This record gives sequence, C-alpha cells and structure tokens, in this order.
Amino acid sequence: MLKLQKYARSIRNLGGLAFARYWWHQKTKLPRTGVFDLTTRYADHPLQCRAGTSDIDVFKHIYVLREYACFDGLADPGLIVDCGANVGMSAAYFLSRFPNAKVIAVEPDPGNYQQLLHNTRTYGQRLHAVQAGVWHKGVGLKFAEDGFGDGRAWAVAVEEARPDEQADLQAVSVAALLEASGHERIALLKIDIEGSEQALFSEGVEAWLGRVDNLVIELHGQACERVFYKAIEPYGFDVQASGGVVICRSRQSTRRDTVPA
Repeated sequence: MLKLQKYARSIRNLGGLAFARYWWHQKTKLPRTGVFDLTTRYADHPLQCRAGTSDIDVFKHIYVLREYACFDGLADPGLIVDCGANVGMSAAYFLSRFPNAKVIAVEPDPGNYQQLLHNTRTYGQRLHAVQAGVWHKGVGLKFAEDGFGDGRAWAVAVEEARPDEQADLQAVSVAALLEASGHERIALLKIDIEGSEQALFSEGVEAWLGRVDNLVIELHGQACERVFYKAIEPYGFDVQASGGVVICRSRQSTRRDTVPA
C-alpha cells in the first residue's frame, strides 16, 4: 500500500507520461552516454540530465519528492538566492513557481555550471548565474582533492586555497550577492554547498543573515550543524527539520505568515 501511495504521489507530481519517462531512465540507467530530457508540471520547460551522473537524482529530490514544496505559499518573493545550484533543477523550480522572482544561482563546478546555464536559458534576465564557491569572504578556493559524499556531480566540495596554492576559482559571500542584487532582502535563501556551510556561517553573518526571510539548508555533519545553529540563534528563526533539509523562517519578517508550516 505504501509503495502504491508513493507511486501515486510521484505520478501526481510529474504527470503520467513524464513519470513513465523518468521511471524508465531511472530503472534502466539508459542512455549510457549523452543527455536526455525530463519534464514535470512544476517546471515550465524540459530539464536536461547528463547520462550516468547524479542529475536524475537531483531531479528526483526536487520534482518527485518535492523537497522545496514547503515554500510554494510564498507571496511574490522578490529575490531568491540558490547557493549550490548544481545543474539548475532548483533554480528552474523557483523560477517556474514564482514568475515574478529573480534567482541568483551560484555553482562552482564548471560542468554543472554549463548544465545550469542550459536548464535555465529560457528564463532570461530573471536568472543570474555565478560560477563561484560560496564562502564567508572573497578568497581563492580550490576543489577539494578528497572529494565529498559519494563523489558524484552533486557532491562537489571546495576549500580555501593556501597563500602558496593556485586557486581554482574565487569565492563569493552572501553579503556580496545581496549587495549586487539591488534588493534589500532575500526572500528565500537555499544552501546546499557540501560542507562549505561551516565556513559560511563561521563569521560575517551579521552582514546578511538578518536580511533573510526564509532559509533552507542541507547540513553535512555535526561540525556544520554546531556552527550553523550557533550563528542563527540571535536572528529569531523558527526552525524545522524536513527530510534531509532544515527550514528556517524569520519571525521578524513581514513575509513570515505567507509560508505554510
């Protein structure tokens, strides 16, 4: 019975034919090479996945399991910042769900970044993509040699480059993203940055955390959890764990009562 309910929910979220296509790709692991498109009623346009990568799993989390559905009730959000945007699945979800919102999508990995550009190309100037790592300050970063998680495309980690090392890319802070956006506040901040949240929340949060209305984050390990919860404590968030993410809603924000619990 539970399995039938799971399939029924998935079909409802994607649509019948779209679910059949997703299910076939997931079960057969075909094609072995190249790319393929998936569709869903929650994205305005088809989304491209690279064969043999974690792209289809990202699609599953966002569109089949609907990881961010708890924010569907946001009233006309102005600015959404997607830190760890991967291949653009979450950005496409937000852009489709909120037709007046602007999304800043930040992704460090070159391959993921190119897929992000492809999957969000139809949204025009509503999407601003940044190839960078998110950190608490603007420094040079390196891709972590030991990898992270399962080592696939959805688990790209970065670390601060030492003075004697050549940086692979530059870091950007949330404060800098907000300042450049021209917006006073971030309506929704999504963070999935493979352990870099420990550095992000270690210092400098006073420049931006009080200007965030809603936050959803995936925390990677106890050290990240300790730093994160200590950082948000003074800012009056209602905190709720939901699946693999933590949801924070500002009690001070005028948008607070527009988001369903």
